[in-house]
Amino acid sequence: MLELTEIRPIAVMGPQGVPLTRHSLPSLGERWTARRKADVVAAVQGGLLTVDEACDRYRMSVEELASWMRTEERLGVRGLRVTCVQRNREMWRSDALN
Repeated sequence: MLELTEIRPIAVMGPQGVPLTRHSLPSLGERWTARRKADVVAAVQGGLLTVDEACDRYRMSVEELASWMRTEERLGVRGLRVTCVQRNREMWRSDALN
């Protein structure tokens, strides 16, 4: 009998145009830079990792990963910089109030 299995890519294109594999993704102990966050977002969006796998691997909440994904979608990789986080929150709050 043929069994359906989940087919996943071996690599996905990262935000800088470089292929990402499971082995090339950031390590848990590395400092979170905008590029590393964008790599994780690309891995999830490309199907290399599921949301649950990414959250388990990097010990983060689904909400944190979702915020990275929303930020990257709205503002690109530069929006993932830690120095932009407060400014982004204020901008989105004002948009929600209008």
